[in-house]
This record gives sequence, C-alpha cells and structure tokens, in this order.
Amino acid sequence: MNVREMPFVEHVGIAYAADGELLLSSRACVHNHVGTVHAAALFALAETQSGLCLQTLFAGDSPPAVLPLLRSSAVKYHAPANSAVHATASVSPEGQERFVTRFERKGRATVAVTVTLSDDTDTLVMSGEFSGLCKKLIS
Repeated sequence: MNVREMPFVEHVGIAYAADGELLLSSRACVHNHVGTVHAAALFALAETQSGLCLQTLFAGDSPPAVLPLLRSSAVKYHAPANSAVHATASVSPEGQERFVTRFERKGRATVAVTVTLSDDTDTLVMSGEFSGLCKKLIS
C-alpha cells in the first residue's frame, strides 16, 4: 500500500522525499501554539515512517500478504521543529531475524522499528521506537 493513499496521512501533508523516506513540510496547519511543528504531527510522521519501514520487509509480496499495525511506541522530543521534518527508520538485523523466524512459525510477530526525525538543519527533533505487529493475511 502506498502510505500517501491513507486519508489521514494526506490530510496531515506527509509526502515522499527524494530519498524515498517521508517528510512533513512546516505549514501553519501543523503548527502548535508557539509556531513550531506540533508534537502530534511529528508523531504522525514517525509512525507513518515506521509503517513504511515494515512494508519494506515484505517488498517481494505482491499483493502484500501482511497487515502491519502499530502495537506500542516510546518517543522522545529533542528540539522544536521550525522547518520541514525528515524521517528515517530502521530495524536492526537481529530484530529482523527474530521477526522473520517468529512470523514464519506463527503467522504473526512484532518487530521494533527505530525512527528519527530531523529538520532541514539536521537537528534531531524526535526519536522513538515503534513496535509493529504484523499478521499474515488469509488468502
């Protein structure tokens, strides 16, 4: 699934960056009361990037045979965002190996996705871990 096809993602204004990761432009509609990007908008960007990362684990499946869902998260806000915000995400090789083993055995598994958000000056804005639950879709 193209994450940009999700109505909420489109509403917030999350878009693909040139590198294939996601970004959120700094616009008045996503600002908070002090004129910086709202924490909820930052969280939405990070959570969406975590889902995109999970999709890459199943890039060979067409159509996708997996439904990824957020199970839990822990985030830390480091600095206010005054410009566009760029997201990156990764799964450790060990985490990916554990995930694949459990998924193949049970048809579902969780995996921890590490996400970082940085602004246009490469200042770390937010970091977090998003635990995704993936279930095999019944065909």
